[in-house]
Order: sequence, then C-alpha cells, then structure tokens
Amino acid sequence: MKWLALLLVLSNAAVWWVANRETQPVDQVQGQLPRVASIKLGPEEADQYRCIRVGWFETKEEAKHLAERLGLVYFVEERERTLPPLNWVLIPPQPEQMALDHLGELRREGVEAWLVTQGEYRNAISLGLFESRSAAETVVAEKKRKNLDVVLAKFTRNRIGYALVFEVEPEAESLPVQAVEAESDKKFEINEPAPCKGIATSDKNP
Repeated sequence: MKWLALLLVLSNAAVWWVANRETQPVDQVQGQLPRVASIKLGPEEADQYRCIRVGWFETKEEAKHLAERLGLVYFVEERERTLPPLNWVLIPPQPEQMALDHLGELRREGVEAWLVTQGEYRNAISLGLFESRSAAETVVAEKKRKNLDVVLAKFTRNRIGYALVFEVEPEAESLPVQAVEAESDKKFEINEPAPCKGIATSDKNP
C-alpha cells in the first residue's frame, strides 16, 4: 500500500509539472526578450528628417565650405535667379558712327558714358544704372536741362545663384538655419522646405 500511495503522488506531480510548463510564455521559457532590431518601424517613425533650402551664395564653394564647417548633411543647388531690375538712364540708339562720335564728345566734357554694344538698346549711350528710381529720375532731369535727349529704361538682370539644401530634424528645423545664418553672417533671401532628393545619406560624406 505504501508503494501504491508513493506512485500516485509521483504521477500527480509529473502531470502538474507538464501542464504548468505548457502554459508559460515562450519568451519566459527561453529566458530572453525579442531583439530591438527585429521590431519594424512604421513609415512615420522611420522618416525622422526633412530638408531646408537657404540662399543665396555667390559661389558653390562658399556654400560647400560653410556646410562642411557645420557638419551638415547637404547638397548645393545651382539656380538662375532673377534680380530686381535697375533703372537705366540712356541716350536712345542711333547709327553706330553717330553714337561713337556723340560718346567721344560726352567723354571730352567729362561725362561718364558707355556705348551699349548688344541687345535691344544696341548703339545707345548709357549714362548710368541706378537701384533707386528717384535717383535715376534726378539724373534724367539734369541731363535734359543740358539739352540731352535721354530716356529711362529698365535693365533686367539674371544671375546664377547657389542654394544650400540640408537635412534637419522636423522638431528643431529652425535651429540649424539660425546656425547657418550666424556662421555665414548673412540673412538669407530664401528659407523654405525642399525635397531631399539628391542629398547624401547620413552615414556618408557629401
């Protein structure tokens, strides 16, 4: 009878151990947790950066050196920029020889003047370019008092400019822009979001 009672106790213990083992979590049985690397991030969690465009720089090298001093992930964008037109004081176009003779007379009188050699106003005589319209109008009035036939025209101008496009963290995007402005000692004409297409990745040198 004693042997029979002992066998019953051992059988019950074995059944309890097996049942209890099967209900434990897999990670607890193995003694480890899922690895961080195995957790996949959604698109909104992976996309931690955006890009900003600032400009203008006179040369590509100026923008590049600034970005490298600040350790930015960047590329330099070359763009044609249209500048505000200047106010152009002119003696209207005339036949080339007449324009040359007239130019010689003006220079002998001490007037600063240049012959326009191409474009819409070819063979006109330039008497100056002015950012201020009021300053240009003052010169026109002065020349007319000296019986010169002068007109006021718009001088359109385009220039190649260079913009710096660099990576920023969305929650602090204004801080890198402030740093770039402080380092370059200039206030940028453009400061706008930009696509990151073409930018170097964070683990590579630009």
